[in-house]
Amino acid sequence: MPNNYPPEFRRQMVELVRAGRSPEELAREFEPSAQSIRTWARQADLDDGRRSDGLTSAEKDELARLRREVKILREEKEILRKAAVFFARETDRPR
Repeated sequence: MPNNYPPEFRRQMVELVRAGRSPEELAREFEPSAQSIRTWARQADLDDGRRSDGLTSAEKDELARLRREVKILREEKEILRKAAVFFARETDRPR
């Protein structure tokens, strides 16, 4: 999903929620949906240590990086396995 709102705008929405304004009220006044504003506030609370029932942004980034790394390593392992099979056949051939 594309990130259409700049980080500063998101921070301002979170600060307004923390100041007591409801996400629904902010959604009527500004463009994002109330659910988006709630999600931003929840993630900001996780990042700031106010909540502990989910992953912080840093943890999400690390998890995504590690998943990409595992995918690449699995692909490399498969290539090496196929190469080993190929060369094992080549060395068994009579000349």
